Amino acid sequence: MKKHSIIAFLFIVISNISCAQNEKLGTTQKFDEVITSINLMYVDEVDAEDLTNTAIIALLEKLDPHSTFISKDEVSGANERINGNFVGVGIRFQILKDTLMVVATIAGGPSEKIGLLAGDKIVTIGENNVAGIGLKNSDVRKKLLGDKGTKVDVEIIRKNAKKKINFTITRDIIPVHSLDAAYMITPETGYIKLNTFSRTSQNEVHTAIGKLKKEGMNNLIFDLQGNGGGLLYAAKYLSDEFLSKDKLIVYSKGRIQPRIDLNSEKKGLWEKGKLILLTDESSASASEIMSGAIQDWDRGLIVGRRTFGKGLVQRPIDLSDGSQMRLTIARYYTPSGRFIQKPYDDVEVYRNDLNNRYENGEFMSQDSISFPDSLKYTTLIKKRTVYGGGGIMPDYFVPLDTNGISEYFTSLIRGGHLNAFTLSYVNDNRKKMAKAYPEFSSFKKDFVVDEKFIEKLAKYAEKEDSTLSFDEEGYKESEKILKLRIKAILAQNLWGYPEFYEIYNDSNEILQRALEIIESEEYDKSGLE
Repeated sequence: MKKHSIIAFLFIVISNISCAQNEKLGTTQKFDEVITSINLMYVDEVDAEDLTNTAIIALLEKLDPHSTFISKDEVSGANERINGNFVGVGIRFQILKDTLMVVATIAGGPSEKIGLLAGDKIVTIGENNVAGIGLKNSDVRKKLLGDKGTKVDVEIIRKNAKKKINFTITRDIIPVHSLDAAYMITPETGYIKLNTFSRTSQNEVHTAIGKLKKEGMNNLIFDLQGNGGGLLYAAKYLSDEFLSKDKLIVYSKGRIQPRIDLNSEKKGLWEKGKLILLTDESSASASEIMSGAIQDWDRGLIVGRRTFGKGLVQRPIDLSDGSQMRLTIARYYTPSGRFIQKPYDDVEVYRNDLNNRYENGEFMSQDSISFPDSLKYTTLIKKRTVYGGGGIMPDYFVPLDTNGISEYFTSLIRGGHLNAFTLSYVNDNRKKMAKAYPEFSSFKKDFVVDEKFIEKLAKYAEKEDSTLSFDEEGYKESEKILKLRIKAILAQNLWGYPEFYEIYNDSNEILQRALEIIESEEYDKSGLE
C-alpha cells in the first residue's frame, strides 16, 4: 500500500542512523505490523493517514528540534518563501469584519492586469459565497491558489459602483519578495531589510545595492532582525557580496556527509565600505551563517541582540504521497570553527528558550549572558574574541526598549483593531489622500496623525471590544509609538512594505544605534578592514 511504502522508506532512513544493518528490516516490519493490526482490529474506525503522520512527527521529534514532517497539503505553502514564488491571482488581502478585502494588487500580476483595485471587496469566488461565513486566511488561499493558466471567477463590490462587478482571473506565477525595503536612510548610509533567504534573494539584494550605490551610498546597514533563515546557499551567495575572493564562508559536516566548504568566489558589490548587520533573538539559521562569516572575517559589525542559535542543516526529502520530510543531515560551522547551535537535550527548555532569555533579563542587559571559555574563539584578521554554542553574540548589544508600550497599545495591536481601522480609513479616504499626497515623500514629510484620528480609532476599538475602553494614561504613555505605527500602516496600505519600514524605522532602536555607530568614531575605532 502507498501509505505503508512511505512508512517503510522513513524507517529505513531512521534505521540507517540508529540501528545496525541487520536490524533495519525488523524495525520496519514491527511498525508495519502495528499499523496493520490497528487497521484490522481496533475498536473504532481510524484515519490511517492521520495516524501515520502523527507517528512520523513524533519520531522526528526524537531526533532534534528541526527535523520536521510537512503534510502534502502544506508542502506548497511551506516552500513558497524559499522558492520565491507561487501560483495565484496576485493580491494582498485582509479579512475585515468577515469580508475579504483587497489591500493591494501585486504589480504586474493577473489581478492588477484585469482591473482589480485596492479596496475591492470579494464576495464570491467561483460559485461560492465568501462574505459573512467566517472565512479564514487558509480558506482564501485554498480558493485562490491553483495551477498556472487555470481560471477563477470572482464577484466584487466596489465603493461608489452601483452594482457588483464580475472578473475572471487567470492564475499565474506570483513573485514572493525576500527584500522588504531598500532606501537611503541618510545621504551617505543605505539600508536593506531582508525577511528570508530564498532563491531570489541574491538578485534582489544585488539590484538593491546597485541602486543605493548610484544614490551615493558609502555605508550599508543590512537588517536581519526577525529573519528566520532559509536556503544555506542563499546565505553563501549574499555573504559573497561582502567578502573578497577565496574566503571561507561556512562549512558543514555530518555522520554521512563529509566536510563541505563554501567559499567566496567572485568580486562582490560591497567588499569595501562600512557595513553593519542588525540581528535579534529571531535571527536564525542562514542569518547566523551570514552574520558569523562577516564577524569572523572582521568585515563588518554585528549590532543588536544574540541570535537564535540554529546550527543544523536540513535536507528536504520528498515522500511518495506528496508530503515532505526535512531531515537534519549536518552541522554547520562559521569560518573560525564556531558551532552556534544551542543545546537541545531538553526539548521543552529548547522550545521555551526565548521566554527564558527574556525572564532571565538577557533582552535588557548583556551582563546576564555568560559563556564558558570552551566556547571562546577569535576572529581571523583582528583576533577579536567571539563565542559559539548558542547564537551569534553582537559586537554592540542593544537592549529591548519597552518604553512607551502600554497595555492599551498592546491591546489595540493584539486585537487587530489598529490594522483593521487603518485599512478602513484608507478605503474610505483613498482618493482624498492620493490627491493630498501624490508622492510618498510628501506623505512622509507632511502627514500628521491628529487627535480626531485617535478618537475615531478609540471608538472603533471599543465598539469591536466592549472591554477595551479608551485609556487616557495608556494612550499618553504610547502616544508617540502609536501615531508612528498608524502612519506606517497607512503608508503600507497606500504604497507598500518599503514605505512602512521607511516610517516605522524611526522606532527601531537597533537601527538607530547602528546609525550612531556608523556616523561617529565608534566604527572607525573598531579597527575593521
